[in-house]
Amino acid sequence: MSLAGVFGLLGVATAAYSAHGSADARLTSAVALILLAHAPALIALAGHLSRSRIVAVAAILMALGAGLFSCDVMLRAVGQSGLFPYAAPLGGSTLMVAWFTVIIAGFLRPRSS
Repeated sequence: MSLAGVFGLLGVATAAYSAHGSADARLTSAVALILLAHAPALIALAGHLSRSRIVAVAAILMALGAGLFSCDVMLRAVGQSGLFPYAAPLGGSTLMVAWFTVIIAGFLRPRSS
């Protein structure tokens, strides 16, 4: 849940930077969108962690994917080299796998208490 708060905070800060000071608003807007879209998703997943292990897998993949994508794109937006080659596409692909995992979790029965 704390990581979702970090994503939300950084998403709002990045949106402000994109609107008021970014040299490449296209890139920084993409970072803000990813962070702000996935912060509430992580909060929602946190509320269902007891449902099944696959929900935890989805949350971990989502956090890793959003973090990897956002860090790499933000570095490029401020004129630095990225984290490593293809880091942003790897982060985006990880996010897609995370969302697919959420779909699978929705079809599985909850763990019995």
